[in-house]
Formats: sequence, structure tokens, C-alpha cells
Amino acid sequence: MKNLMEHIIDNRIQVIAIACNLVFLYFVINLVRKKRIKEEYSLLWILFCIVFLVFSFWREGLEVLASWLGIFYAPMAFLLILILGILSILIHYSVVISRMSEQNKSLIQELGLLKTEVRQLKKNEDKDPDTANGS
Repeated sequence: MKNLMEHIIDNRIQVIAIACNLVFLYFVINLVRKKRIKEEYSLLWILFCIVFLVFSFWREGLEVLASWLGIFYAPMAFLLILILGILSILIHYSVVISRMSEQNKSLIQELGLLKTEVRQLKKNEDKDPDTANGS
């Protein structure tokens, strides 16, 4: 009887994990569909959703991965995947933020040059209104 209860609890945990992964995957895909997040930013989220979904279905896979990595306690392999996922997403966003920072810097410099040109044109127009109108 006790073995049957453990089996039911184990299956319940597996069903909950699968359901949570599917809901999260749907959430990310829905954000992309509604254009609230760009596809390039969602790829890592979707990738790790699929990885966790695979391990939710194939529970022995976590033990196989743990033994392959030399980890004696299989749930620590899951934690390792989770940490690697978070770190890769953070690195990806750091790269994106750095790129956007450089683009903002470039845009600010171009805006400054354009403002200077506009001021110079206004000064020239104020000094010589006849040549500014083309007369």
C-alpha cells in the first residue's frame, strides 16, 4: 500500500511539473504572439521550457544526466540546469543592453550634431535673410 501511495505522489508531482512547464511555455509563446516580447529574446526562455519539459516527462533522464556529470544527487543536476539557464539568460540580456547602450550613445551624438547644424543654419538665416530665401 505504501509503495502505491509513493507512486501516486510521484506521478502527481510529474503531472504538476508537466502542467507548469506547459503553462509557462504557453505564456512565453503568447507574449511573442502579442508582440510584448521579441522572438530573439524569447528563444532562450522557450529552449529552457522545452528542456524542463523533457525532464518532466523523462524523469530517469535527470539521473542519467547526473551520473554523466558525476553528480551523486540527481536533483542537483536539475538545479545546475536551472542555474545555467538563468545565467545564460542574464548574459544574453547583458549583451542586448550593452548593444542598446552603444546605439543610444551613437544616437545622442548624431542628435547633438544635427542640433548644431540647425543652430548654424538659423544663425546664417538671421544674419542674411535674402540669401536664406534664395532671392
